[in-house]
Amino acid sequence: MSTPGAAVPNGPLSGRVALVTGAGRGLGASHAAVLAAAGAAVVVNDASLSLDGVSREHVDVAGAVVETITAAGGIATADRSDISRFSGAEQAVACALETFGRLDIVINNAGIMSASKVTGLSQEDFDRVLATNVTGSVGIARAAFAPMRDRRYGRVVNTVSEAALGTGYHAGVAYAASKAALWGLTMALADEGAPYGITVNAVSPGARTRMSRDHLDRVGSTLDLDPAHVSRVVLALVAESAGDITGRVVHAAGGAVREYRLERHSDTPLIANLTQFG
Repeated sequence: MSTPGAAVPNGPLSGRVALVTGAGRGLGASHAAVLAAAGAAVVVNDASLSLDGVSREHVDVAGAVVETITAAGGIATADRSDISRFSGAEQAVACALETFGRLDIVINNAGIMSASKVTGLSQEDFDRVLATNVTGSVGIARAAFAPMRDRRYGRVVNTVSEAALGTGYHAGVAYAASKAALWGLTMALADEGAPYGITVNAVSPGARTRMSRDHLDRVGSTLDLDPAHVSRVVLALVAESAGDITGRVVHAAGGAVREYRLERHSDTPLIANLTQFG
């Protein structure tokens, strides 16, 4: 059995370059390791911010992940840009282009959260969450699309959340709103990228990380929520063979994989009740 994260000679992503945002810990670190093990050269982006994005921590998490990947025989470089502004996103993409000469794969994983209820939410908290979660993803795609169009090839995976897709998750209005925005971003980018061979999908992950740990403990979850399972789904979405998969939202958690679909129906009980008032 191979060592987790160990590079595979002539792996399925050999010759490809991937940028993973928020890759210093949790899901992002797992994604970076799996992509590197598949042969991709990986830009590990992480600004070492606290979970709420307020402060910069005194630890180089991006550098630590790079050390782990290279020790396993993979190829990686660290980027510490703050992607919450377009200028920082441009720096992260430039790191890939200047270091490896190309960019084929983008994993928009960086995210922060505020669990504030709507009546206690400050403008600053709301803006901070949307800046990292939404502006960061838009900014990375904005900078990456030009080189991808030139090569007529690209794979983009955004990160949504069940907090935006249903009730009962109590993740805070800012976080839920930001993740819902990424659903729309995924659909719009899928349309824009299609003529150029760029696929854009989203993954809704269920994994035990520092962001989800408190919630999972509070609800008493006993599921085996290994981030590596989510990363294997991400790997499938960015594979060479996945060129016909775009504009899709995939939920990966506890060893299961499901697809989310947004559908319109005209024959539900709700519609039958509403038409009485039409």
